[in-house]
Amino acid sequence: MKITKRGLTTTFMALALSGAAIFAGPAFAAGKMTVSSPQDPGSWDPVDTFLVQWAAVATNIFDGLTYRGPDLKLVPGLAESWEELDDGKRIRFKLREGVKFHDGEPFNAEAVKFTFERLLGDEGAKGPQRSNYIAIDSIEIIDDFTVDMKLKAPDPVLLTKLAGYGAMIVPPKYIQEKGEDNFNLNPVGTGAFKFVSYAPKIDIKLQANPDYWGGAPKLSELEYRFIAEPATAVAELQAGRVDLVIPPTIPIGMIPVIQGDSKLEVISVPGPTVDALRFNTRDGITADPKVRKAIIMAVDRATIVKSILAGQASEISSFQSALSFGYDEGLKTLPYDPEAAKKLLAEAGVKPGATVQIDIRGNDATMNEVAQVVSSYLSMVGITATIKPYETNVLLNDIIPQGKTGAMFQQKWGGWTFDYDNTAYAMYHSGEKWNPYDKDEKLDKLLESQRPLTDRAEREKILQEVARYAADRALELPLYNSNAIYGISKRVKGFVPAPDNRMKLNDVTVE
Repeated sequence: MKITKRGLTTTFMALALSGAAIFAGPAFAAGKMTVSSPQDPGSWDPVDTFLVQWAAVATNIFDGLTYRGPDLKLVPGLAESWEELDDGKRIRFKLREGVKFHDGEPFNAEAVKFTFERLLGDEGAKGPQRSNYIAIDSIEIIDDFTVDMKLKAPDPVLLTKLAGYGAMIVPPKYIQEKGEDNFNLNPVGTGAFKFVSYAPKIDIKLQANPDYWGGAPKLSELEYRFIAEPATAVAELQAGRVDLVIPPTIPIGMIPVIQGDSKLEVISVPGPTVDALRFNTRDGITADPKVRKAIIMAVDRATIVKSILAGQASEISSFQSALSFGYDEGLKTLPYDPEAAKKLLAEAGVKPGATVQIDIRGNDATMNEVAQVVSSYLSMVGITATIKPYETNVLLNDIIPQGKTGAMFQQKWGGWTFDYDNTAYAMYHSGEKWNPYDKDEKLDKLLESQRPLTDRAEREKILQEVARYAADRALELPLYNSNAIYGISKRVKGFVPAPDNRMKLNDVTVE
């Protein structure tokens, strides 16, 4: 891989041996692996989702032009190589030849063009992914296996975005003939595993794709069971009916249960996922920034991390992890100071006994416990907090986007690009799905100004300014950056944990 300075042509070239080392598998497949996932995404169309649990499954069904594995390094996917031209305003991709979709349809330049025109068109407008790819102006076919991606402006994170979610390459003929609704429930990609069946809220079953361009998987079958209740998932793991339980299923309190079983083990790795209680800045007492700051100062987050999370997390000062580009080590959040919190509440005219509602994901046992502790801290400064759990899909697809939350609501964000832009734009820019309440012209301009920049230092400076500005306005109560905790059977071999849950399982075996 060769990289020259910006202003010159930047060329990314994959060696054939490199690709083989990453993706190669044996010529045969045997064995079944069963994975417990806490959430059914409800649709398998890449343009319909933002959910980590979608990616945990669909990384094995679909491929992007690029791929980023558990080591977080960007490597070729369906594109063998690429080069940036015209000062980053055009990217030329050389595509893999001989690749077929699971239905036999050939992968080629037409499929790439169809994928991105669909993503940026009416179908993509229905989902949450299009805003991540608005830097793309058009796709020009050079020949059957060469495409130019023309950009409205350079996007320094685009190549990483092409490795996930909305940018997964989809089959034009299949979708045109079978229809969008069918594709939602019967996905077809080019990945290592083919779709077999989907029972909503129950499971999705896959089988090995023996013709996978990266080599046939070592497993013959892969099943994801949707088990929302952590105790049930762990019990199934103990019983041997599940081989792997993926994040964020396992609450801290159940780690000793798994560790105490000689057949199982816990694997914990630092990840990008952050949790916060965001504020309704439009309605009620949290419309006042003084009240929001008082609430932040009323909560002892260090104690929560130490006592409730048993050290399986770290405090955050902004809504991103330390792995995120744009993270500012010098940014300090408001200190734990209940007396100062009481004074701010008095200045804001909030009398003892004021109430707030905290909305959380009902199946998140850890957050349920954390929210109870937050409620206790708030009671010490005169605020009565009630906790309202929602089914996860309802909270994420209805309550938050429609601006129907209480004063505070849980936001768990994967930050899968490991770039603060991907989080901050979605959380703070006016009109975005995850920002139902707030409009701030200065924040909008800051977010927009960093996207076209190719100077990493200048981008980082602006992203850090965004974090400071959001903290100054107290747009959320930042809580913690949690580890990705996996529970796994020792029968599983070759498993590599991914910080962001996006893992190919084609090199895994089950004894």
